[in-house]
Amino acid sequence: MGFQCTDCVQTGTQQQKQQQRQYRDAGMGSRTIAGARFSRSYVVTATLIAVNVAVFLITVVQAKSLFDNQVAPVEQAGVLWPSATLGGGEWWRIFTSGFLHYGPIHIAANAFSLWMMGRALEQVFGKVRYLALYFASMFGASTAVLLFQDLNGATAGASGAIFGLLGSYAVIVLKLRLNPSALLINLVLNAYITFAVPGISIWAHAGGLVTGALVTAAMLYAPARNLVRWQAIGTVIVALALAGLIGWRATQIPTVSCGFHQSQGQAEYGCGSSRSS
Repeated sequence: MGFQCTDCVQTGTQQQKQQQRQYRDAGMGSRTIAGARFSRSYVVTATLIAVNVAVFLITVVQAKSLFDNQVAPVEQAGVLWPSATLGGGEWWRIFTSGFLHYGPIHIAANAFSLWMMGRALEQVFGKVRYLALYFASMFGASTAVLLFQDLNGATAGASGAIFGLLGSYAVIVLKLRLNPSALLINLVLNAYITFAVPGISIWAHAGGLVTGALVTAAMLYAPARNLVRWQAIGTVIVALALAGLIGWRATQIPTVSCGFHQSQGQAEYGCGSSRSS
């Protein structure tokens, strides 16, 4: 049996701790599965929730109603209305709709879901990748609505992007071979709510789920060499495919002219046939 002097052990421990600090400060040995630096910050998730709540409060003030905020001008001009988006060229609705909600229960449910899921995924992906995943999922949810939903139906809410986070979680479970029990319970519960509760956009949830899974796969299975570049390329490819689908769909929709008009003393947004001069 050998022995070590106390001073030697203490010196070696100090050198090891110093080396670990140097690696950590350089970003080495502290990367997540997605290649992001490990952080306990939830600033992006908290900011997204704050923006959603702030926009909801603006619509409440405009509508002068907590439960009937859908009549607010901001709400009418920002929800995902396929006819206005595709026929009227109001492309901003693809993303503004993801920050609009119908009533306090809608915003509360989505804010809670985003807080529960977003914190862990923000740690996995880091701020930039997490934001890319979130907005790509929102884009995918809107794309599915524009492709398959009724032209005159209006859709709003952050749930499309949140379902993208759920799809991302599924890919992580598969990649790391984790216990899928919690994932399966989450999927079954959300599927039940999606199909059982009236008024929920099935296409938005499905589009967000699939897009989130695709973007996450592009990030987690990207080559280790030039990881960031390949992750960016994969995400851009998904976004371009979605944009191409929307562009194709737009060619099938007649052009309309949209705007606000007064109806019974209240501003209402509507679209009508566009006549060429």
